[in-house]
Amino acid sequence: MSETYDYDLFVIGAGSGGVRAARLTALGGKRVAVAEEFRVGGTCVIRGCVPKKFMVMASEVSHALEIAEGYGWSFEGASFDWPKFIQTKDVEIARLSGIYAANLGKAGVDLVHGRAVLKDAHTVEILKKDGGRDRIITAEKILIATGGRPWKPDDLPGVEHAITSEEAFHLPELPKRILIAGGGYIAVEFAGIFAGLGVETTLLYRGPNILRGFDDDVRAHLAGEIEKRGIKVILGSRHASIEQTETGLLNRLENGHDIETDVVMFATGRVPYVQGLGLETAGVALTENGAIKVDGFSRTTADNIWAIGDVTDRMNLTPVAIREAVAFHETVYRDNPQAFDYDAVATAVFSQPPVGVVGLTESEARHSCPGAVDVYLTRFRPMKYAFTGSDERVLMKLVVDAASQKVVGVHIVGPEAPEMIQLAAIAVKAGLTKAQWDATCAVHPTMAEELVTLKEKQASGHVSAG
Repeated sequence: MSETYDYDLFVIGAGSGGVRAARLTALGGKRVAVAEEFRVGGTCVIRGCVPKKFMVMASEVSHALEIAEGYGWSFEGASFDWPKFIQTKDVEIARLSGIYAANLGKAGVDLVHGRAVLKDAHTVEILKKDGGRDRIITAEKILIATGGRPWKPDDLPGVEHAITSEEAFHLPELPKRILIAGGGYIAVEFAGIFAGLGVETTLLYRGPNILRGFDDDVRAHLAGEIEKRGIKVILGSRHASIEQTETGLLNRLENGHDIETDVVMFATGRVPYVQGLGLETAGVALTENGAIKVDGFSRTTADNIWAIGDVTDRMNLTPVAIREAVAFHETVYRDNPQAFDYDAVATAVFSQPPVGVVGLTESEARHSCPGAVDVYLTRFRPMKYAFTGSDERVLMKLVVDAASQKVVGVHIVGPEAPEMIQLAAIAVKAGLTKAQWDATCAVHPTMAEELVTLKEKQASGHVSAG
């Protein structure tokens, strides 16, 4: 380390990506510090993936009890205690945050509590919570990993009455009625959570169908399935205003309808958390979407400053941020230039039922594959529901490049879809062909066996000339 600087590397943001980069670099013998203005663990651990998954699992119990009755079980008097759940959830989140902080300490990373603001390309100022100045720190290299924050339409009359996903984790009591605005994975997941906990739930989305960017068959199938769980889905409209009344919040919609609820939650997207970081002062440019502009190796427009994770708005997934952190460390400190490969990254939506996807949608395949595209699709009632009389259906879909016969996309909607898609992603990433999938012997009786027994081609065609 040059004697000129306090640290070799200074990381702004102690989320999953920032923590991984800091630990790897410190274990490699460099002096490293991390600044965090809230709690160690970032969005995923504190107010994202992890607590959300706990809420999903809690809300799934009601559906499991319904199924259990079909198998002869009886649960009279079963009830749900929201305050008890929130307390237990918060204890576990605190434990996980403590583990992250402890691991930083074990690796030799200095943890700085406070908001870091860039003063120039090598200097950060740490601000206290009250806005006062704490200390000035210099570093040879700086890594920005501040993630993203929920977005609300500030120009909507009455939007101050609405919450976001961050407040949803700490509601003092479970509402009787909720309206969730949005159609992405966060909106769909929280709709399932609240509906599963017995809340009268409405999902409002301005688009023609939920989960924009996902395969059209997945979108249509899931929309139908969540309605079977009691969620009211309103498409093609949005808020005109929100008004506080004596009995709740009056949601006035652009389609002329009014809906009164106890809580209104906006899940209309997230934006990179760049406000007040001093980026311009340090020579760090932003993209048109307000994200930090980086090259393939996560370097910003300032030579000694890098950025990873959601703040770069490339692929906003926790495991991707961690992989970007590893690539940063290999590139900068191990003389082994690496750029993360964003192709065939699997993802899951913990809706009810859940979704697992990897690779190309059918539409994407028809535009990117040079010739025809083969599609294999099945819908069926899972064995688990046979005793219950439920008409819930699973969807499984394989998208195949007809020329190479490689499976380029896998799409699953149904129980355990996230678990299945992780293993399917290996096959897609490896470029295995449909024949190799077919040559894999099925595990029976399982839902997953359908992935290797699909024989009837659903569709085949060439990209249209237009």
